[in-house]
Amino acid sequence: MGILQERLSKFDLPQKIMAAGIYPYFRVIESDQDTEVTINGKKVLMFGSNSYLGLTNHPKIKEASKKAIDKYGSGCAGSRFLNGTLDIHLELEERLAKFTGKEGALCFSTGFQVNLGVVSVLTGRNDHVLLDELDHASIIEGSRLSFSRVLKFAHNDMKSLESKLKHCTPDSIKLIVVDGIFSMEGDIVNLPVIVKLAKKYNATIMVDDAHSLGVIGVNGAGTASHFGLTDSADLIMGTFSKSFASLGGFIASDKDTINFIKHSSRTLIFSASMTPASTATVLAALDIMESEPERIKHLWDITNYALKGFKSMGFDTGKSESPIIPLFIRDDYKALMLTKILLEDGIFVNPVVSPGVPKEDSLIRYSLMATHTKEQVDISIQKITAAAKKLGILG
Repeated sequence: MGILQERLSKFDLPQKIMAAGIYPYFRVIESDQDTEVTINGKKVLMFGSNSYLGLTNHPKIKEASKKAIDKYGSGCAGSRFLNGTLDIHLELEERLAKFTGKEGALCFSTGFQVNLGVVSVLTGRNDHVLLDELDHASIIEGSRLSFSRVLKFAHNDMKSLESKLKHCTPDSIKLIVVDGIFSMEGDIVNLPVIVKLAKKYNATIMVDDAHSLGVIGVNGAGTASHFGLTDSADLIMGTFSKSFASLGGFIASDKDTINFIKHSSRTLIFSASMTPASTATVLAALDIMESEPERIKHLWDITNYALKGFKSMGFDTGKSESPIIPLFIRDDYKALMLTKILLEDGIFVNPVVSPGVPKEDSLIRYSLMATHTKEQVDISIQKITAAAKKLGILG
């Protein structure tokens, strides 16, 4: 056995969790990503999806995907930089720029590649990248590749952010990168104060709207739109794997910034471009988002209904103000056990445990789609409450 294999063979945490019968990952789904899915031939209510608008099986989405394959084939066989740019890529970028209120946009193959390729390339050795401590992993990885000094501030704490800005070199680039809606806590970033601080310290703002697009803002245009601060958010990032029911991501900004990223970002230049089907799917999703505003309205109606229901049962939902509802368990074992019990009882939720979060912050991530019904929410609250009481999580 080689040195590498010997070291890796000692990584046995997953095996221990499996042996305990509470391993919650890589659960195999045998149907489409709807409010109800099939696992091991059994119907299960899905409250663990990021498909906030419930579009993954929409007839217009599927039809657009099929037509794109008929016209363009299954893939582009190259990067956007060389032979992988299609006319529908450009069409989508124009639509996204208009949608987010920016001069230009650029599409990547995944959302992770956007943050990795953008955050890493905008700043240099003498610059600063400022991150919220709960920013997505892709932002953190991008900052590690930037060669810049990385400063983390306390979650959504504007005093903490300002204290970090004060220590930055005045004439350096100061890039503040934040999630719009935080993917685990479900709270919305305090963008108005960030904008004030950015102006005060001559900083640049990048907002990751992965969980905000399709959820907040005009027609789901995201965080900056939600606060009426589109012109103040210098860069807006988004993914297609959530509300847009596809795969990929984009960055939107002014034309000069987009031009620089287009010719500098290694994750764009050295990765194959978005597939034709994925691209066409996003275009169709944009059409639906703009023509069916009732989807977002229902998403918020069902979100407020669920939040009220969980709080009335005594659950700690933290500071959530979105379709992402954390149910704090504050015990890794109980979070995993609760997930197991619920799946057996027909409810799919996602556990978030250490080292992803501190043990005292372990939680169940409960997320909603615009296609959920009040009846489905009622069933889930009843079953989650019963299981939580059984485990001593609730009195």
